[in-house]
Amino acid sequence: MRTIVHRHLGKVVAGAAIAVAGTAVMVGITLPGSAGADDSGGGNGAGQTSQQAGQSKDQAQGAVQPGVVEEAPAEGDKGKGRDPLTDDETERVEKLALDRQLFRSSENVEGDKGPQRITVDLAEPEESELDDPNAPRRAEVSFYDYKDDSLVTKTVNLDTGKVEGTDTQHGVQPPLSRAETVEAAQLLITDRLGAGLKADFKDSTGKELTSPDQLLLNSMVYRANAGTPAALADCGKHRCLRLFVKAKNGPWIDSRDLVVDLSARKIAKVG
Repeated sequence: MRTIVHRHLGKVVAGAAIAVAGTAVMVGITLPGSAGADDSGGGNGAGQTSQQAGQSKDQAQGAVQPGVVEEAPAEGDKGKGRDPLTDDETERVEKLALDRQLFRSSENVEGDKGPQRITVDLAEPEESELDDPNAPRRAEVSFYDYKDDSLVTKTVNLDTGKVEGTDTQHGVQPPLSRAETVEAAQLLITDRLGAGLKADFKDSTGKELTSPDQLLLNSMVYRANAGTPAALADCGKHRCLRLFVKAKNGPWIDSRDLVVDLSARKIAKVG
């Protein structure tokens, strides 16, 4: 647990800079310029004529203007065809998908009412609509219900505002949302098995680790296998994950031997 992963990005960048500088020197040696004028046998007069011609050419063409980064065009309230969902569409479709019944009967990762939103994506058109330029735009909204460990996916027609389909599955583990990853880190920080993580953080930064806000976090779904400890046997049915942790402005801290079961809100060690 007390293994700090050090990156050598600085060395890589420095090496790349040296290589580029070396290439620039080689190119400078072989570029036609003053060397070409000297080798032409025309002496200083030939060199001056070439320089004057170059200046005349620059004046005729005009000076090269610096590049300008244009702002992205304003995002409309509604997309067209296969355009990605706009922010307004995403917000609207989530509200349409989350009806009262689902809200009251489900729980999110923190145990509050309402399911945990996972993704909102543009849905694929139906087979009969593939060649129809006016086919309706639909979105698929995925929620994870921690009350019964189910994945609920709703298909919403953006043109009519109606929910056209609902699919509920168990034992399905989509990629983790940001909120789930942060909650897992919070559980680890407050658990006795997080003592090593906090000690490594203190060693590398000189500060106490008290909040996930002090970390850069990535996560990966964990499923039980033949060598899984009994405490994690339900992972796959339950929502479980491994955390990959980095101190902000600091090193990576190895926590791969710990698995957080978000459904049971407990942590166990593997390996």
